[in-house]
Amino acid sequence: MRRVLVAVCLLALLGVASGGAIYKVFPAQMAKYGGLAFNFYRSFDAPKGTLVTEANPDYRATVQVTPSIAKPQAPVANADWPSYNRTLTSDRYSPLAQITTANAGQLEVLCTYDTSVFTVFETGLIMVEGALIGTTEFDIFSLDPATCTENWRTHEDIPPSILGVNRGAAYYEGMLYRGTQDGQVLAYDFKTGKRLWATTIADPKLGETVPAAPIAWEGMVYIGQAGGDYKGVKGRMYGLDAKTGKIVWEFYLVPYAKGDLVRGPLGKSPLTDATWNTGSGIPISGGATWTSTTLDPSTGSLYVPGGNPAPDFAVGVREGVARQAANLYSGSVVVLDAKTGDYRDNYDISPDDWHDWDVSNPPILVKTKGGKDLVVVAPKDGHVYGIDRSSGERLYRVPATRIENVDAPFVVGKPVRFCPGSVGGAEWNSPAYDPATNLVLVGEVDWCFAVTLQDTHELETAPMGSPWSGMSALNPFNDFGHPLEGDEDWHGWVYAIDADTGQSAWRAKLNYPVLSGMTPTAGGVVFFGDVDGNFYALNAATGEKLWGQHVGGGIGGGVITYTAGGNQKIAVAAGFTSPLWPTKVATAKVLVLGLSTAKAQ
Repeated sequence: MRRVLVAVCLLALLGVASGGAIYKVFPAQMAKYGGLAFNFYRSFDAPKGTLVTEANPDYRATVQVTPSIAKPQAPVANADWPSYNRTLTSDRYSPLAQITTANAGQLEVLCTYDTSVFTVFETGLIMVEGALIGTTEFDIFSLDPATCTENWRTHEDIPPSILGVNRGAAYYEGMLYRGTQDGQVLAYDFKTGKRLWATTIADPKLGETVPAAPIAWEGMVYIGQAGGDYKGVKGRMYGLDAKTGKIVWEFYLVPYAKGDLVRGPLGKSPLTDATWNTGSGIPISGGATWTSTTLDPSTGSLYVPGGNPAPDFAVGVREGVARQAANLYSGSVVVLDAKTGDYRDNYDISPDDWHDWDVSNPPILVKTKGGKDLVVVAPKDGHVYGIDRSSGERLYRVPATRIENVDAPFVVGKPVRFCPGSVGGAEWNSPAYDPATNLVLVGEVDWCFAVTLQDTHELETAPMGSPWSGMSALNPFNDFGHPLEGDEDWHGWVYAIDADTGQSAWRAKLNYPVLSGMTPTAGGVVFFGDVDGNFYALNAATGEKLWGQHVGGGIGGGVITYTAGGNQKIAVAAGFTSPLWPTKVATAKVLVLGLSTAKAQ
């Protein structure tokens, strides 16, 4: 198997070396096997994972917090993980406390499910109704959450895509839902995996895909379409009928224009093209929604993270009339009426963006210990934002990774370096809120990139539906920038930030980026992993390392916790292999961790 993989990867490298000719004919296959080749080479002698925690000596909690729990607690009600971020409000906090700061050092890998495929494994696992659900690009599967035994696995025969990613499924009343890379939303029977309906919301011929994990609420499923880095693609959000797949509403996240395709009733919007001001050959593009969403059940408000404007790096061809609020609603959190799709509000996070800094994950809705009602956002720009939900006032914006040279304009003919690079910052997994400590916990990437700008003529003459980042690069793998000499090394951070003030309580520096979900629990422990495959349990209050082990491939997907067989488990999606990230080559796996039966008593 290894010899075959090496041979295929060498052929892929030859394809890249040939000036991209083979890539143009087989882009998805070249991206996959070229990525495997580069990853195999670059990670061959990757060092062991390291983690060093630094306490902030100046930190003073604004309110008294509950100390970490040391005594194991019996399983509690509501112990499943039924949605992408567990709750619809996306706080990712679990009330389980059988695994604590006292016994987390005794964790073990209890079972493993190997999908036997190489893929960009970013699935946000869910556990509901006694089954653990995950997805790959082509498959959706159901596992026994205690033994990793496969209940069923359904394969979809769809064309491959360049990134080949899927971020998970949603559950509602006996049905499961997922998006696909060929532009569909699919529904399945929860018990059998039989497909029940299919609805098209995107056009793959234009570069549009549906990789996001949907969420479901009161008879509806919510999901958007990706592809905002392609010329002419406009981001849209959809509300679908959960039973039939009928499109109940559609909302354009950048200005709708007469002649744009309408698939369902349009939600009301005040958006105009005044903040774009594009010229001939520069269609309004971007704002796509490639990650999951957040919903407030008490108000019926849907919080949608908006992607980058396009062309990503060429801000000069899309300068809005009002530069302080350019290219709306890209780079914003848009609040919609979940039942009608009508506009309610927006929080402008990355105005005038030219670094590909999307609002890259679902915001979290937080009621702090100090009584504040916040939207907390961690986009790709490397900061954490605390925003008053009612007034829209920004209460804090604090860095959570290295920030360098971010005001420098990009130019034609010369690379310009900036940190964080176009991969972020924070990526597709949300931060978490721990109510016991009043801390927001976020994983970050520390990796600098450089971009060389295309000239305006190249942007204007590019065909509709073609990749349109604005980066001048012969190598198609560098379309979103690349590290310069000296920046090949990368790092990661976990920051713990006071939800009321934004002040850092502690931070942990890792020698690998942190892309996984952050999962704090009532046991005082926070779980997460890095892209090398190191999985960690830390004391959520102090950042002290309680347990760490290499579990195989890179961790870029969900980290969840639940109860099965009377004991608390942790499930991890490992085997993240992407052409954009130099990770170890490994098949996608689901690992279930916990305490042995004797230790759990």
